[in-house]
Amino acid sequence: MQKKLKLAVLALCCTPAAFAQSTDRQQKQNVTIDDEQAFTFTEAQLGEDDDMSQNVTIINSNSNLYAGQVGYLFSPVRFRYRAFNQKYNEIYINGAPMNDAESGQFRYSMIGGLNAQTRNMEFALPFENNSFSMSAMGGSNNYNFRPSSQPVGHRVTLSGANRNYTLRGGYTYNSGISDKGWAYSAAVMYRWADRGYVEGTFYNSLSYFLGVEKVISDKHSLSLVTWGNPTERASQGAATDEAYWLANDRYYNPYWGYQNGKKRNSRVVNDYAPTAMLTWDYKIDDGMKLTTALTGKYSHYKSTKLNYSNSDNPHPNYWKNLPSSFYDVWDETNTSGRTDQCLTDWQNSYNFWTESKANRQINFDRLYYSNQQLAAQGKDAMYYIQAKNNDQLMLTLSSALKMELNKRSSLNIGAALQTTKGMHYQTMEDLLGASVFHNINTYALGTYAAGSDEVQYDLNHPNAEVREGDKFGYNYNLLVDKANAWATYATDFRSVHAFLSGRVGATSMQRDGKMRNGLAKDNSYGKSETARFLDGGAKAGVNINLGRGNTVALGVGYELRTPTASASFVSPEINNDFVSNLKNEKVFSAEAGYQLRSSWLNLSLNGYYSRVTDASEWQNFYFDNLITANNIENPNSFSYVSFTGVDKEYYGAELGANIKLNSAFSIKLLGQISEAKYTDNTTVRYMNSTSAKYYDDICYNKDMRESGTPLTALSLGLSYHANGWFIDLNGNYYDRIYLSYSPSFRYEKALDARQTVYGDVYDAEGNIKSGILEQAEGKGGFMLDASIGRNIRLKKGSLSINLTLTNILNNQDIVTGGYEQSRSDYTGGGNQRTYKFSKNPMKFYAYGTNGMLNLTYKF
Repeated sequence: MQKKLKLAVLALCCTPAAFAQSTDRQQKQNVTIDDEQAFTFTEAQLGEDDDMSQNVTIINSNSNLYAGQVGYLFSPVRFRYRAFNQKYNEIYINGAPMNDAESGQFRYSMIGGLNAQTRNMEFALPFENNSFSMSAMGGSNNYNFRPSSQPVGHRVTLSGANRNYTLRGGYTYNSGISDKGWAYSAAVMYRWADRGYVEGTFYNSLSYFLGVEKVISDKHSLSLVTWGNPTERASQGAATDEAYWLANDRYYNPYWGYQNGKKRNSRVVNDYAPTAMLTWDYKIDDGMKLTTALTGKYSHYKSTKLNYSNSDNPHPNYWKNLPSSFYDVWDETNTSGRTDQCLTDWQNSYNFWTESKANRQINFDRLYYSNQQLAAQGKDAMYYIQAKNNDQLMLTLSSALKMELNKRSSLNIGAALQTTKGMHYQTMEDLLGASVFHNINTYALGTYAAGSDEVQYDLNHPNAEVREGDKFGYNYNLLVDKANAWATYATDFRSVHAFLSGRVGATSMQRDGKMRNGLAKDNSYGKSETARFLDGGAKAGVNINLGRGNTVALGVGYELRTPTASASFVSPEINNDFVSNLKNEKVFSAEAGYQLRSSWLNLSLNGYYSRVTDASEWQNFYFDNLITANNIENPNSFSYVSFTGVDKEYYGAELGANIKLNSAFSIKLLGQISEAKYTDNTTVRYMNSTSAKYYDDICYNKDMRESGTPLTALSLGLSYHANGWFIDLNGNYYDRIYLSYSPSFRYEKALDARQTVYGDVYDAEGNIKSGILEQAEGKGGFMLDASIGRNIRLKKGSLSINLTLTNILNNQDIVTGGYEQSRSDYTGGGNQRTYKFSKNPMKFYAYGTNGMLNLTYKF
């Protein structure tokens, strides 16, 4: 059945679309320079760096000035709307839900490069009603991909940039609707960089869109569209401030090195999600329309990584290679870490780091040489490139009925069914000169004997030889089925607009293991039990027109949300176990807003509060030592960590103001001051890759903030729009940028162990001292951005020229995200380390001065 389903989806994705000449029946759509600027920036810098563990939420609005601007304006620092996880921002295409069934998120790289197609969008803020859904807590957007809705004509785009890519070129053709009722649409876009903004990176991406639509009658039309974005890109890695200082480069990238004198990146992502959608629009009468869409997607996402076995870590920025691992630069009382020999070792390490760029990068030639020597002895690879693969097959059937009940009231109802098969497995990408590797859990060798079942990744094929292209380590599927129904009633009564929305849904999820892991020999191969959830919620909103351009808006909502499949299994790479105490998360949200529109002032002011309780979260990270209450964990382990009963709250104020000085000049003020934090400590259960044992603990994460987005962001802008010219200058200030916190650093048992070693955790009454659990922050700062554009009308068509410049003052001190390291400052034996992980978080910095020149010719 799955094979037939896969073939059906692939057939849909490969359906060709024909071309036709445009006819008299054409639809026109005016696009401003601001539109081109926003989408250019979005696909250039957003949704392309999933390995950086940062989610980007793009929100927009036709009515709210703040929400309509911040998605683009604050994107250089990866701003998230209200600091929400992206799963709270729902994306639709032709009314069909597109968020991933496993993570709940939508990856914008799926539509990267489709600038022309993604312009036609319906926006809905959290408390705005719409025709395609009950709006989500972070808003909902619906893209219209129908060929008949695309702007008619030809469009040629050429761009040059110094961002993730350096060159971009594309062509779009839309026929409009012919006399015979046919409409055709086609687009192709290519983006390329031999080197991106960060050294060691490259970018190679082709985007395409093909569509055909037939208007069968005044009542019926069918459209079939397919699109995809095959992309290969090399990644940037985070580093500590010490490494950036040694390299004298805020964008030092530890992921690349030299092989035979040529640059090679160890972290390469291949991403391709071909999608096809068949949409039927049925106009039942003048006040009623039914839209039904069938969507199929088969995606492949592969990310490579350099790994090692029975050897030292080959990465140049491994902590043992850094000068501060030899001499304690933090603790003056640590006399054992501040001897003359320590200082000499520090100097030698410093000299090695700074004398040659090659010393700061991966030495692929050395890795090949070592492996070739082992191959001659018939031994396994010591170094290798592995690839994590996340493939997915998804089918969605959705339908929405739009009804105009009378001149003042409307009712929209809809339903969607979705089935998803997520395929997760690891493959051997490159043996780096070795001839073979065996499918053995080397992490468990310190706990179990070499010949024991526990060290086998797959007992069905014990000691299997692994060669390039083979699967090893783990292989499992996640099966998720979802059903959802919703309705929205909206009415106008005198000066009041009000709406009421509700939804109900059901979800089932299951793991299907393809390897019989030795750590869970009876609970890893085959299908798990099935977890089933019912969820739903309601929200209501009201807009009151007070007259003279004054409007007050109020909204409130409550929702039960099914936990995501990606957070529902304790250790999916090992066994079938669900997270304990898994339940629906409860979401309460409320908002109050005020808008003023006059001849010279457009003002939006909003206050909001949202609370999430009983949420589930999941993390997987590497650490080498952790003392527990009863024993010392074996080193060199991956830890699979689940959090249950998570409570968070989000609240803040948002301001948007556009002050019109005259017909050409205006001043824009935008800003938000927000809070997004855990409100209580969390129950945690974790399992390490060294054993099959579960550990239960309390994580002291109360008051930890959401990371990777500024919680304070302010902007002052000056705009000139007249006579075809568009000139904007914006000064932006960012602050309170938190890094992702380390849970293992805050386990109760870890704090007890730290008290034993350092004696600095608890006071005399047993309370945790102030500052002990303080979350690492990144530095904010000021950034100056500008754009200038011109629309030129030609005898045939028009030419748009647009130049955007970001971070003109080259402020390279602004942190865009990062994470605390998950290792302890002491060894398993309870001794202090010279190197202090707690003082050395990994960081990413905002790009320095960068820009894009974009030329668009439309005819």
